[in-house]
Amino acid sequence: MQKTSKKLAFIGIISALYVALSLIVLPISSSAVQIRISEGFLMLCLVFPEAVFSLTVGCFIVNVIGGGVIIDCVFGALITFFSCLLMVWVGKIIERKWLKFFISGIFPVLLNAFLLPLVWYYCYGKLEFVYILQVFLIFIGQTISVYGIGSVVYKFSSKIENL
Repeated sequence: MQKTSKKLAFIGIISALYVALSLIVLPISSSAVQIRISEGFLMLCLVFPEAVFSLTVGCFIVNVIGGGVIIDCVFGALITFFSCLLMVWVGKIIERKWLKFFISGIFPVLLNAFLLPLVWYYCYGKLEFVYILQVFLIFIGQTISVYGIGSVVYKFSSKIENL
């Protein structure tokens, strides 16, 4: 029972941190040129698989607060969900920490870069930039978040692995 309570609290804290960090920098975390630094928390999935759900919920909440239409909010959260599931899968099959970190980060970077502009086009009928430029801008922002911020998150989460 105590371990379950700790896990639930941990999941809530991760979700709250994702939302809080995104809201602090809202102008750059919910726009066409976005660097959602809270995406660095996705690296928690490599150490704590239960983080998948908290990050998905956190992403959905930020999208709603950011003013997205419901389809954008749902599909944005689903992209995060599937990215996290793929990260957990990589975390289970690759043993070397640096390789696990590098390969798993590819999923949120590429899925967000290529799919978000399609979701936005469907939801809003246009993009701020042409598709390939939009992909490039999200790719850069996600790379900064997932690999830059994520490296710090991964390093510290590995140290507290046994909650």
